[in-house]
Amino acid sequence: MIELYSLVLVIVGCVIGAYGGILLKKASATLKPTLSSVIHNRYLISGVLIYGIGTVMYIIALRGGELSILYPLIATSYIWTAIFSQRLLGEKMNRNKWIGIILILIGVSLIGMGAK
Repeated sequence: MIELYSLVLVIVGCVIGAYGGILLKKASATLKPTLSSVIHNRYLISGVLIYGIGTVMYIIALRGGELSILYPLIATSYIWTAIFSQRLLGEKMNRNKWIGIILILIGVSLIGMGAK
């Protein structure tokens, strides 16, 4: 049995984690291999912090559900990352990327239906 809070935490954690990835991408544009650059890169610090928050949410979610059901939901982070990349970074989505997203949704749905 999976608790509703577990599903919500995993999905929200995936959204948050995907946004953290966007911030890390932005950090990479200005990051230099120096300690000063790392310490003063607000995108890097924010991205790591936000990504960490998403991970902690996922860990908490594991209390209320089966790993074999919750873990595949993390695949939705690919969907959020693609959407955020398109909207916030101006990256292009082609037909193959959309097909991949649809296949991820189908796969996660099939695993979810297997939980009943």
